[in-house]
Amino acid sequence: MALFPRFRPLALPFLLVAVALPALGQSTAPAPQTAPAPVAVDKTAWLYKGSDIAHDPEWRFGTLPNGLRYAVRKNGVPPGQVAVRLHVAVGSLMEEESEKGFAHLLEHLSFRGSSKVPDGESKRVWQRLGVTFGSDSNASTTPISTTYKLDLPNANESSLDQSMMILADMMAAPNITTQSLTLERPVVLAEQREALGPEERFDDVRRRLFFAGQRFADRPVIGTVQTLTGATADSVRAFHQRWYRPERTTLVIVGDLDPDLFEAQIAKHFAAWKGTGPSPVTPEFGKPSDSHPKSAALVEPTLPPVVLLATLRPWTVFEDTVKFNQERWVDFVAVRIINRRLERRARAGSSYLTASADLSDAVRSANITTIQVIPIGEDWETALKEVRGVVADALATAPTQAEIDREVNEIASEMRNAIDTARVAAGSQRADTLIAAVDINEVTTSEQASLGIFQGAIDQKMFTPERVLASTQRVLQGVGTRAIINTRTADANIQTKLAAALEADVSGLAGARATLRNVSFASLPPLGSPGKVMARSVAVPDPRIDQVRYSNGVTGLFFQNPGEVGRIYVSVRFGRGMQALPSRRQTPAWAANLALLEGGIGKLGQEEIDQITGDRRITMQFGVGDDAFVIAGQTSPADLADQLRLIATKLEVPGWDPKPIARARALAVAGYAARNASPDAVLGNSLEKLLHAGDPRWGMPELADIQKLNAKDFRAFWEPLLASGPIEVQVFGDIDVEKAIEAVRTSFGAMKPRRAARIVSAAVQFPAHVDSPVVLRHTGEPDQAAAVIAWQAGGGAVNITEGRKLEILAAVMRDRILDRIRSTEGVSYSPTVISQWPVGQPGGGRVIALTLLPPDKTDLFLTVAREIAADLIAKPIELDELRRALVPTVQLISRRSSGNPFWMQQTEGGTNDPRRLAAVNTLGQDYGRTGPEELQALAIKYLSPEKDWSMVVLPESKAATPAAGAR
Repeated sequence: MALFPRFRPLALPFLLVAVALPALGQSTAPAPQTAPAPVAVDKTAWLYKGSDIAHDPEWRFGTLPNGLRYAVRKNGVPPGQVAVRLHVAVGSLMEEESEKGFAHLLEHLSFRGSSKVPDGESKRVWQRLGVTFGSDSNASTTPISTTYKLDLPNANESSLDQSMMILADMMAAPNITTQSLTLERPVVLAEQREALGPEERFDDVRRRLFFAGQRFADRPVIGTVQTLTGATADSVRAFHQRWYRPERTTLVIVGDLDPDLFEAQIAKHFAAWKGTGPSPVTPEFGKPSDSHPKSAALVEPTLPPVVLLATLRPWTVFEDTVKFNQERWVDFVAVRIINRRLERRARAGSSYLTASADLSDAVRSANITTIQVIPIGEDWETALKEVRGVVADALATAPTQAEIDREVNEIASEMRNAIDTARVAAGSQRADTLIAAVDINEVTTSEQASLGIFQGAIDQKMFTPERVLASTQRVLQGVGTRAIINTRTADANIQTKLAAALEADVSGLAGARATLRNVSFASLPPLGSPGKVMARSVAVPDPRIDQVRYSNGVTGLFFQNPGEVGRIYVSVRFGRGMQALPSRRQTPAWAANLALLEGGIGKLGQEEIDQITGDRRITMQFGVGDDAFVIAGQTSPADLADQLRLIATKLEVPGWDPKPIARARALAVAGYAARNASPDAVLGNSLEKLLHAGDPRWGMPELADIQKLNAKDFRAFWEPLLASGPIEVQVFGDIDVEKAIEAVRTSFGAMKPRRAARIVSAAVQFPAHVDSPVVLRHTGEPDQAAAVIAWQAGGGAVNITEGRKLEILAAVMRDRILDRIRSTEGVSYSPTVISQWPVGQPGGGRVIALTLLPPDKTDLFLTVAREIAADLIAKPIELDELRRALVPTVQLISRRSSGNPFWMQQTEGGTNDPRRLAAVNTLGQDYGRTGPEELQALAIKYLSPEKDWSMVVLPESKAATPAAGAR
């Protein structure tokens, strides 16, 4: 029986045919075995041992005789999917000095193969079952655990049986051989190489300083080059035998099958697993103390100046109880009040760009309060003192009850939202939440029970000024304090200056506390008289999407989807987007994401807007699309009318507070130096602009243009764009269609008629073919580089079918390039291929392959990519390869189609371009009915070597000088 009314996912007619294709090459896959003898399972709810928190009745728990613990649960979001999480209590903190990185290395090796599964075959088996490698099947290693993840789409007893057998064999008998180690070690070293950069070096310094004297200080998860190159099959096998044991393993299964089946499969495949030798003792992780260095400094020119302060306390989460959670909520309210005050000052104009406090439990090693300060410019001392002044004021004087109530009401609103939408929480999210609870030694309970705990704290009057002041003082005291500073230039006296700034008298710097204005939605500028519904039709019959046109020209698309109970998505498209921006000169358009919404509405600033929406489910985000500007939000049935009114008023009576523009300018200046700090930074800054033949609409401006940004020019540019162009409103989700149509009529229908928006730049250009790759330079590590090769595709609504089929061709290319560049050559951790077809532009589409790799391997990547393209042109692919690309793509689309964002994307702009609405009817056949010959024809059309464009990002000729904290 379904727990809630579910929207039927997209029917893809070829899916059943694809799944029924002969499983060519599958003869080596493991076959399901007969069920073993019954297993005596302890059904005690092990998660709640020592806790008085209410059990979530949706979970079933059990412990096998060998000690393996499990939790299973029925969940139908998305329909047909089963999420499996296999958690082993071993991470970098369990490694000895010579084993650093072994837990993560073993994670990689386990996926390669096992006693029953040949090398690389698990990936192929799961692809045939619809699993996308990297997103549906993956793993992660932390300092305290390793978790294997599998999201199995369209699951049934057979596919689950096969998957559980593979996972069980991965745990008990992975292929740890010299050959597999020789193949996978370069991949792990590539992952390490690609991650190293300014942020990683800062994190290394932070870890060593904060956790000095504790095991975590010198246990990076990735390990070291020395220990990884020194690893042997025997040493890794010994590590596996010591730590991979059933009594250290937790298995979680959540999905759209019977929990009885989940329990039976766990017993069938995992009950026989036995550990080798005696069970190891988990090492002591240590406790923080004040007997270690209190500060550290590093020089990273591409990072902004930053000061990070920490107060350390021992980790004490030994029992997760109601009282513990209620007291922690008071702590969180105290921290939220500090953050609210810090952000208010930053918005008003202060010496810092951003500043925030955080309270967390770190890898079972410490409870930490951190305060981070990023100054405007280089004056970190003034910024630090200003932030310390705010904190000192919070320590000395209790907050007002109004401040406390605001935070409490917002938290309660978030918890009520979680209750309203609990029935549509994804199974993968449920599984991840329970695994996270295991990791931090806490429990998980129902959303209703969580609110009950919070309400209990309210009823006990725990949120009073006196209690919150005491909590503030408690979370800012500890057994040790630490401070890290980064500057762009070296200063021999920097730590002395830091110590002085931390000791300086900051009394009085906080100033008078801001008082909250009494504002509500009635404070918004009024709109005009509501218009009329002039036309109504069914835009899409299946699923039914209604189309409405109002008397002022506004159009609307409405989709009632009860599958996402309590959740409504709103998207307001207006103007021409990228087509309204000039393509031959730099404009202030780049700053809109940082400053346009923050400018306020009428005379109300962002502070007042936050105040009236804080305890409501009302949000706003701005974006620039190919053919429209977009303001989007997510809301609830109760808040829909006000959500629509807020966006409509923003367009009709925008505010132009100059302070967000100044802050946006400062943020861009602070981050400017980072744009060339690494190969991926160069790609993020320059690739889109280069793929659009240098069009400035797709790039960030140079420093001089950033520094020119001012409030007058920003308003002059954006004010006419906000006021012009057709408006299309999409309202999708848990709606009453008639009420939603009326809510749009009384908000957007009450706006003044808008003038037409001019298309300034319709054409989108692709760069011309180059005989040799374009070369850009980065200032990071000398052994890092990137390579890109792209082929021009199409765009627009004329041939959406072709764009959809190109996604399948890209999936074939991605799998081939992953096998060759990562699994065989071992030169890159994350090569990928992506197909993009912008429906809102007549061109601009591309198939693009890119990766990070060593500088001397860029030619290899480009050669391999071209070889793959040439082979796809030369002959049709085999049916099994088609299956392994097609089925995961189809399953991904099918799962996405159960949610509202998928249908919003498919229909956006449809009231102005009916071809987009018509294309919804061909979704199934476009993806599902794709054969080898069609993919070959697409390769011939688009992957010609005479049309490709390539680029490499290489290190500057002078090697980067290692900064403090570098490995």
